[in-house]
Amino acid sequence: MSTTKLTINRNGSIKIEGDFEITDCEGKTYGLEGRTALGLCRCGLSANKPFCDGSHRNGFEHESAAFDLPTVKTK
Repeated sequence: MSTTKLTINRNGSIKIEGDFEITDCEGKTYGLEGRTALGLCRCGLSANKPFCDGSHRNGFEHESAAFDLPTVKTK
């Protein structure tokens, strides 16, 4: 089984590594040209969304710290 790892970077992007594909809301696949790692924008400032272009360096701040989500409620 392939593994995909997402890392929430401090004051920056979401780094995605492994075997993955990225699609838009209509299901069309982005051409990643064989990349197995890249950064996804989470600051909203990138001119290349959904990919990170480093624009967060101009003042985006978020200290990432892991936590547990509540248990999924069953209906």
